[in-house]
Amino acid sequence: MGKTILVTGGARSGKSAIAEAQALSLAPSAIYIATAEARDAEMAARIAAHQARRGPCWVTHPEPLDLTGALNATDGRGPRLVDCLTLWLTNLMLGGHDWQSAARTLVAALPCQVDPVIIVTNEVGGGIVPDNPLAREFRDAAGLLNQWVAKAADDVIFAVAGLPLKVK
Repeated sequence: MGKTILVTGGARSGKSAIAEAQALSLAPSAIYIATAEARDAEMAARIAAHQARRGPCWVTHPEPLDLTGALNATDGRGPRLVDCLTLWLTNLMLGGHDWQSAARTLVAALPCQVDPVIIVTNEVGGGIVPDNPLAREFRDAAGLLNQWVAKAADDVIFAVAGLPLKVK
């Protein structure tokens, strides 16, 4: 079965670039499963910058909600990079979906993948306690989701100042 690699770190820690390098070390091209949605001009600019940096050896597969379906649909076509798990969680929570059920389905699907899966996620537990209930709920959910995926992953890499630190 394919290997699962989780790449985590803080905002602007270099985790996406590290994950992209991991994917392209496995094959000359890869599939980028994008969970972000361009809901405003700033996010559209971020998405465009990511796409420009990646270049032509990437096939983008946008999927804001059905991450397990996207993995199953793209399996057998080379390494996949999911960027990012915390945006996926945001989409689920803000859409009123059962994120825990979706997360359990994702975790169960990872060992069944034939091709490698590299997953980017934000480490959100290192900061201050958020001042509102939704932000605290998100922080707690992201922490649990990251733990569940890390347990299922073969490797876990922590990104610090653009450098990868292998944790598992």
